[in-house]
Amino acid sequence: MKKVERINIIMRYINNRSHFTISEIMEEFNISRSTAIRDIREIEVMGMPLVAEVGRDGGYFVMHNSVLPEVRFTDNEIKALFIAFMATRNQQLPYLKSRQSLAEKLLGLISESSQDDLVLLNKILLFQSTNPSNPDLLELSDLPHPMLEKLIETLLFSSYLLITIKEENVTKTCSIYLLHLYHDRGLWFIEGFDLTEERKEIIPVDILTDIKSFSAKKSLSKKKILEIISKQKKTVNFIIELGPAAISQFKKYHPLLVTISYRDPYQSTAILKTFIDVNKSDELVEMTNWLLFLGEDVTIKAAPKELFDRLEERLRLLLRT
Repeated sequence: MKKVERINIIMRYINNRSHFTISEIMEEFNISRSTAIRDIREIEVMGMPLVAEVGRDGGYFVMHNSVLPEVRFTDNEIKALFIAFMATRNQQLPYLKSRQSLAEKLLGLISESSQDDLVLLNKILLFQSTNPSNPDLLELSDLPHPMLEKLIETLLFSSYLLITIKEENVTKTCSIYLLHLYHDRGLWFIEGFDLTEERKEIIPVDILTDIKSFSAKKSLSKKKILEIISKQKKTVNFIIELGPAAISQFKKYHPLLVTISYRDPYQSTAILKTFIDVNKSDELVEMTNWLLFLGEDVTIKAAPKELFDRLEERLRLLLRT
């Protein structure tokens, strides 16, 4: 382990303990006494407020109410951050409007030779939704919906929300308990429990016009909400078996709330069970397209008639063209 990396880890180890000794540092990091003492002294020089205690049971502790030094990153840690940052292009993520300044700050944390490495990585690594002709080009779709950051900030305060929705020139306000906020196929969605209708709803963030938190004193508790949702759980009406090729396709993409169970230790076969709401045409279309995406290595064990009708319609259209 390199010295810089070891000192960083020792700093985190120290910061998570009210008291430590040189012997503990020697044993934990498998280093000699002289190396442990040198590392502790270097950490003190960096500004960590350590106080030494004398005596047989002596050691060190960190002074309370003191500002700790800034975290130091290794070159590989900076590369990991930079690559993860590159992979977020055109993903509609919040808080990433100042990409240029963030990239410059990352570059400023490392040596010039390592900066050259990051510039090279930026040229040769391409991610989904990246323009290969100009990797630095950001599409307009990269900007998240303006309500997204406000929604996240409100969620940090409370999960009980009063939201205003505008859809097809109709505006309505409803109170929900937010269960999850998720990103799927370039769009953000709220999975929430409608406190008036007492049912779970999926709401696109794009149709929100206002968000407020409200007091939960007179509302259902989280425990009660989860109990109601459990009782409302839909009966499974769609079951398929997946072979190796279909499992590979499943890993590439699958609807967010759909999971598979492997049927053998080698994970070469799996079964999928879920509920399809045949009254929602969008859901039927999505499941039809996704089933075709999985390919031929699928066996349908059970499915609603409406899904078979959709599949036949798609096949007729394909054959006609």
